[in-house]
Amino acid sequence: MDTPLKSRPRHGPTTRLGARHMTAILGSLTIPGRPGEVSGARSFVARTLAASCRARRIDSEAAMLLTSELVTNAILHTSSGSDDGKVTIIVRDVPDGVLIEVIDDGSAGSPVVKGDLLAANGHGLYLVQQMAAQWGYLRNPDGTTVWFHLATEVTEPESV
Repeated sequence: MDTPLKSRPRHGPTTRLGARHMTAILGSLTIPGRPGEVSGARSFVARTLAASCRARRIDSEAAMLLTSELVTNAILHTSSGSDDGKVTIIVRDVPDGVLIEVIDDGSAGSPVVKGDLLAANGHGLYLVQQMAAQWGYLRNPDGTTVWFHLATEVTEPESV
């Protein structure tokens, strides 16, 4: 199975040493698949980014919003919303930003970006598509991983 990191394009050659240091898990959290747990997922992402000093270089608000949307989708549209369901959030440090994965307990369908922007709901994946540098999903018999990549913000050097 392809992983979110394997599905991202690589720029330039990767040495053996470079491949080992390409990513690190900054944090992982598994929560019950209940709507009341979504705020905890947002808080987890905020704390994880702040503890890693990534909050200054990553749009933390976007990370929290997109995580919230994906966790909500997992609870509403997959087996994660069942009585014993769960959702796992993983925050990975990658050289050009962060990769956030939301892993659910699986469903019959695949994640779909809704085309009707005038609808009252169903805009979660549209927001992910618009705000993330990249996003995608991977399915296996145990569930679906929906992931997004937020690139490091480029800061201008201060003028003297």
